[in-house]
Order: sequence, then structure tokens, then C-alpha cells
Amino acid sequence: MPTYRAPVADVQFLLKDVFGWELYSNLPGFSDATADVVEAVLREGAKFCEEVLQPLNLSGDREGCKQLADGSVTTPKGFKQAYESYAEGGWIGLSAPAEFGGQALPFTLQAVINEFSSSANMAFSMYPGLSQGALAALLRHGSSAQKALYAPKLVSGEWSGTMNLTEPHCGTDLGLLKTRAARKDDGAYALRPEDLHFRRRA
Repeated sequence: MPTYRAPVADVQFLLKDVFGWELYSNLPGFSDATADVVEAVLREGAKFCEEVLQPLNLSGDREGCKQLADGSVTTPKGFKQAYESYAEGGWIGLSAPAEFGGQALPFTLQAVINEFSSSANMAFSMYPGLSQGALAALLRHGSSAQKALYAPKLVSGEWSGTMNLTEPHCGTDLGLLKTRAARKDDGAYALRPEDLHFRRRA
């Protein structure tokens, strides 16, 4: 039976001896990420990925996601429970701002946990990964009202982000995407095939 062992010792070596983690203790998030905190995060994240996520590859491969007649979708056996545990453990919002329910740790740690998760079970990792992508865009470009509404729910895992591909000719091959932008009189652009509008930056 396949197994996965997260390379915790290798990551610790890289953070401490190669990247000099302690040198960044004056930066936001790093002051709270002391050596013992980093080790605890890495070891607990590795344990979850090894013991919970990796074994779910079997049900993922055998069952996959299924769309039911009423339009609802079911995930493979164990995925829902694993997602709930992942969210409850705070793994989605490891580096998210505390004001939205995150732990405000450096994204470096989030990236390592994402790597562990993806290595253990790529199919599962798309769920929190897409939420983190949506959250990053929201925090960078969203209004205060949008952040207040969406960020806490994305961080907690109550809501999740998705990737929506609208071009019927390309499926999930993003290299085949074709979009045409037509400038409008008000300075915005109309994108085809969908009429999405955005303002040009000055």
C-alpha cells in the first residue's frame, strides 16, 4: 500500500540553516513563528497529511466526485470529514490575517503545509488551495465590505473558492484560453465570451 512521509527534517534544515529563518523575526508574523512553533506546525501538518489525506487517494481514485440528478455533487468517501478536520485545525488560514480568523503566520509555513498536502493527496488539496487563491485575490483587491463578508468564511472553511472555466473549447487546458477585450466609451473593457468589466489602471 502506498505511503507518504512528509520531509519535516529537510524543511527544518532549509528554514534554519539555508534560509536563516531567525533573521526575519522583525517581519510581521515571523516574531510569532519561533522555532518551537514552526516545529509544531510542521509536525502536526505532516501527521495530518500522512494519516488522514494520503489514505483518501484510494476512495478518490475509485469513486471520484459525482453529480446527482438534482445537481448536487458528492465527494469521495472520507473527503468531507477530512475537509472539516482540515478547516477546524486552522490549516486553511494558517497565514491569513488574524482579523479574519487566520493565524497570521508567515506564508512560508502555509506554502510548506500546502506542499505536504499536495504531495499526500493532490485531489483533496485543490479544495483548500482554491480557497486560499480566492482569499489572496480578495485581500489584495477586495473592498472593505467584501473582505468583511467573504474573508472570515473562506478562512474558516465554511465557504470555499473555486476555479470556473467558461471557455467550452478548452476544458481545463488553460493554454488554449482565448479572450478578446473591446474597449468601451467609459474606459472599461468588455471581455468575450463573458461580458465582464474592469477599469483600466492609470
